[in-house]
Amino acid sequence: MNGSKKLRITGWVLSLLISLFLIFASASGKFTEWEGKSEMFAKMGWSEEVMVKIGIVEVAIAVLFLIPRTAFVAAILLAAYLGGATATHVRAGEAFLIPIIIGVVAWIALGLRQPDVFRLAFSSSTSSEIDEGR
Repeated sequence: MNGSKKLRITGWVLSLLISLFLIFASASGKFTEWEGKSEMFAKMGWSEEVMVKIGIVEVAIAVLFLIPRTAFVAAILLAAYLGGATATHVRAGEAFLIPIIIGVVAWIALGLRQPDVFRLAFSSSTSSEIDEGR
C-alpha cells in the first residue's frame, strides 16, 4: 500500500469518526429526553424546539461530509456550524475548545481524502494560475 492510499484511508477514518461523533454523541442528545436538558439548553440560550432543528442540521451536515461530491460544501457548513457552537459555549461561559478541534480535524480529514483541498488552501499560486492549470 503506497503512502497516498494510506493518507486517504486515514482521512476516511477521521471523517467517519467525526460524523459518528456528531450524530451519536452530539445530535442524539438534542432528540432524546434526559434530566437537566431544558436547563442546559436554556443556559445556552436555546429552547428545546430550536435544539431539535439544530440537531437535524447537524445530522445532515455529518451525512453530507461522508459523501465525496458534497464533502467540501459540508466542510464549509460544518465550520459555520461549529463556529456557532463555539460562540454559544463562550457566551455561556463553558469550555469551547472541542468544536474548534473538531473543525480543524474535519478539514485535515477532508484534505487527506481529497488532496486538492490542501493544494487549494496552501498553494502560492494565484486563482488565475490555478484556473489555467499552472
